[in-house]
Amino acid sequence: MCGIAGFVANLLPPAAPDRVRAMLNTQARRGPDGEGLFQWPQAVFGHRRLAIFDLSQDGRQPMLSEAADTGVVFNGAIYNFLELRRELEAGGHRFRSRTDTEVLVEGYRAWGMDRLVARLRGMFAFALWDNSRRTLFLVRDRLGVKPLVFAAHNGRIAFASTVRALQSAGLVGEIDPMAVLEYLEFGYVTDQRCIFSGVEKVPAGTIVEWRDGTLTRRTYWSLPRTNPSLRISFEEAVEETERLLLEAVRLRLFADVPVGVLLSGGIDSSLVCWAMSRLNGNLQTFTVGTPGDASDETGQARETARLLGISHEMIPLSSNEPPSLEELTSAYAEPFSCSSAMGLLKVSAAIKSRITVLLTGDGGDDVFLGYPFHRHFQMAQALAGAIPEFAARAWPRVRSLTRAVPILRRPMHFLDYATGGLGAATRVHDGLPYYQRWNILGERLADLSLAQRETPLSFASARQLLQDFLDYEQKTTFVGEFMTKVDGATMYHALEARAPFLDHTLWDFAAPLPFKVRLHGGRLKAILREIVRRRISPAVAGRPKQGFTIPVSSWLATRWRGTLEESLHDSCLQREGWLRGPGLAEALRQAFRDGRAPVQLWHLLVLERWMRQLRAPVL
Repeated sequence: MCGIAGFVANLLPPAAPDRVRAMLNTQARRGPDGEGLFQWPQAVFGHRRLAIFDLSQDGRQPMLSEAADTGVVFNGAIYNFLELRRELEAGGHRFRSRTDTEVLVEGYRAWGMDRLVARLRGMFAFALWDNSRRTLFLVRDRLGVKPLVFAAHNGRIAFASTVRALQSAGLVGEIDPMAVLEYLEFGYVTDQRCIFSGVEKVPAGTIVEWRDGTLTRRTYWSLPRTNPSLRISFEEAVEETERLLLEAVRLRLFADVPVGVLLSGGIDSSLVCWAMSRLNGNLQTFTVGTPGDASDETGQARETARLLGISHEMIPLSSNEPPSLEELTSAYAEPFSCSSAMGLLKVSAAIKSRITVLLTGDGGDDVFLGYPFHRHFQMAQALAGAIPEFAARAWPRVRSLTRAVPILRRPMHFLDYATGGLGAATRVHDGLPYYQRWNILGERLADLSLAQRETPLSFASARQLLQDFLDYEQKTTFVGEFMTKVDGATMYHALEARAPFLDHTLWDFAAPLPFKVRLHGGRLKAILREIVRRRISPAVAGRPKQGFTIPVSSWLATRWRGTLEESLHDSCLQREGWLRGPGLAEALRQAFRDGRAPVQLWHLLVLERWMRQLRAPVL
């Protein structure tokens, strides 16, 4: 895990090394173990190191070939690097370090970029400079676990791990109003945009190539679509998933630093701990406790540890010490208001003194279908397949008669999904409509619209709703929120988070599985629950999904009320034309009367704090 940066141009400006150093300084928390810089006639590469493999100076970056004609800066972990190294050594390649990074250098020299990337198993964002071809490659892992951004202008290109790094070097444009609108809708900025104009995020599974000022992009991996005709039994799916999970965990146990596992009371982290115990991994297991809070999972985690025969440590997080808003805006380069990120920041700070690599259960819900909406959309899809098209066309006319009856609202939305498909599913989200109802959006936003809210209603989409929504989620929430949350919180405290359920071979197997297999018997995450039932206990398998949460809605109207009022009373957002004051004031009064603030006000508070941090003078 690290922070990377670079600047490339046909005619390299004299200030290029200083700009790269500025980007490295901004990313110091991502890599506290060392800094490196190397310059060619047309390129400057920089690196901040969090040492995981080969802690000696042999592992420093930029990592160069023997003749220094190829160089790499890398953030991530290649879990199969020992296997690749043996293959390269058999072909005559010599290695000077024991790192996974050097495999990228020698693998490129042996196979070229596309054949190299096809062999990689891990999470990665790296830049490679081929000096003889005057070519830069920017590569991001298949699922978008690690971030990588770039700014290309007038034949020049700069890249970094974070948007803030590019901004610190003066390589970004103004704030993009469309990105602000996206943030207000979702609480994060999707991978299709950046908070600053002139900056792009390398998409997941993509290679960006720069050569002599010309950019090209190519996708090297796409998530397989569900294959309803795939002939596989539930039993076969369970057995193969168990095998792949054990392999994924085994690969993630290797490191030259202490490794730990975060054990909650849920299905996914319990399975990771089970796999670790099966593999005789000598790891530290941590449970985060929130005594007195409804989300506390200490008792469940303790019972899981007892069943597995593993030791664990409970780390208490006091509810009397709320998470820091300043830390949230510092940890994330773009405005980001996923409340559970604040919990993960506290967890990361608490365990950093004990470990450097943290195994988590992230990813299981997404590919094995663990969220309630997965089941709802499957049911709506089944209904769409059973009703005639003329009935779907008639529903909008009938719908207006049901809106006034509160008890019919939930069935009404269900019929929306069954007749309108993805367009209906994206419209039900109450993001921008809240601001519009209260007339909060200022002149810079009021006349804009989001493409996500203009997805057409489609009966054809309704008949494949779950697949359409999975594709949509993969490009929005999965990468923009889930992957961003984990990377930002852990790297802020110099931790490497490894998620076995994000192994791409596991996704290559699970994503094509028919929905009737993944939701076998109508159960969410049925395959993983069955493994837990067999290997741990039926009681653990039956536990409902419960994440570590921060109750921001109630806190904004109580303990954070003063902060909310102060921040939004005389705000940057109003002065710069993003918000309208009168509508916002009335929305605040209503929230305080209710004793609970809607999540949209939380989005505004985080955006205001992020904006103030951006506008603060540099000392």
